[in-house]
Amino acid sequence: MRRSLALLALVFPPSLVGAQAPREPAFDTVATVLGTPTALQGGYRRYNLPRRDLAVRVGDVTIAPALALGGWVGFDGPADHALMMGDLVVTADELAEVERALVAGGIDIAAVHNHLVGEEPAVVYLHLHGHGDAVVLARAVDAAISRTGLVRPVTTPAAPLTADTAKFFAAMGARGRGTGAVASVSLELVPVPVRMDGMDVKPAFGVASPVNMQWVTPRRAVTTGDFAVLEGQLGPLVRTLVSGGISVTALHSHLVGESPHVLYVHFWGDGDPAVLAATLRAAADAARAAK
Repeated sequence: MRRSLALLALVFPPSLVGAQAPREPAFDTVATVLGTPTALQGGYRRYNLPRRDLAVRVGDVTIAPALALGGWVGFDGPADHALMMGDLVVTADELAEVERALVAGGIDIAAVHNHLVGEEPAVVYLHLHGHGDAVVLARAVDAAISRTGLVRPVTTPAAPLTADTAKFFAAMGARGRGTGAVASVSLELVPVPVRMDGMDVKPAFGVASPVNMQWVTPRRAVTTGDFAVLEGQLGPLVRTLVSGGISVTALHSHLVGESPHVLYVHFWGDGDPAVLAATLRAAADAARAAK
């Protein structure tokens, strides 16, 4: 396998950030092949592939796609020599077929793991990496996701905002995005540039920390996401989360060969939204203080 970046399961919904990238018709073709529009996020082109076809539950809570089922692929660089990375959400029954299609298409599988615990049906997060012509790479990804039940073309359903975004954003000290019952923010906790193969990894593309909250009732919410931190930040972060009643559900690497080494901490919390947000903010602050 080529040296690979395995990007976080990003569940953070895309937004237009900064100046528009130069228009490249090839990326219009990528959007057509993948059946989902192009969005600019943090300096790269992102193509969202949410699993709206799945009804995944944790206990009595049905998981909204924006909370934890937001598969995606992204491209950085020119279309004829692009770096592609992403994260596909697949069921256990789909995994083998998707992997075979990716390998046949020359796409590297960089990580396969869980983010949630106790969900039904079980879902697997498959990180991928490729380098080359963006349209060729997109066709290989298309062949893989065609083995799943993912519904395309991807559209954004109209859903009234029921998440209390104002309180969540204020508690987290960051602006974000809300859709339906889900509010999301993206934090940057890694205090230094992360380099791999002689290049800086753009924070939004590989080392950001997406944090999502889904309201169940006005007084109950669930939260998940993943914190990207350096080794020295790990202990304070985990201790703060667990002490505050938020479980760590997965701890692993997404990047390969990066410097410094980055760890990814996935979590799950269920309770009062204000209490959950306070614990999440305290954990982020603990990680920042430990830098």
